[in-house]
Amino acid sequence: MNITYDSAVNALSAAIEKARELNTPVSIAVVDAGGHLVAFGRWNSVYGVADFAVKKAKTAVMFGVDTDVMGAIIAGAGMNGYGMINANDGLLTIAGGVTIKDKTGNIIGAIASSGGTPEQDKEIAMAGACGNL
Repeated sequence: MNITYDSAVNALSAAIEKARELNTPVSIAVVDAGGHLVAFGRWNSVYGVADFAVKKAKTAVMFGVDTDVMGAIIAGAGMNGYGMINANDGLLTIAGGVTIKDKTGNIIGAIASSGGTPEQDKEIAMAGACGNL
């Protein structure tokens, strides 16, 4: 099952609300279970972080874990880490990409925020992931 457009917009809205609360300019991407962009928003962010948000969301959904978890996995991979990061058109393993699950716990997509600190990005994305249903 994939995230619906309406759920993706709800997630995006919840994430933007959190970004406003934190006064953190960000780009936010929501992807479906296949890593395809469903919704995107920029809230006062610079253009350069737009691609980061999309890559974080894709990374989270492709591996089924939040991007900071994937970063820890790659950090422990030694010299194989380079190949892992550059697979799939480039992964971004900085905090801020989180999976979105349905009520039964199945991954239906991912949301990512980029533009704040890693901690802010994760908090914003988590608010979106919780606000999708």
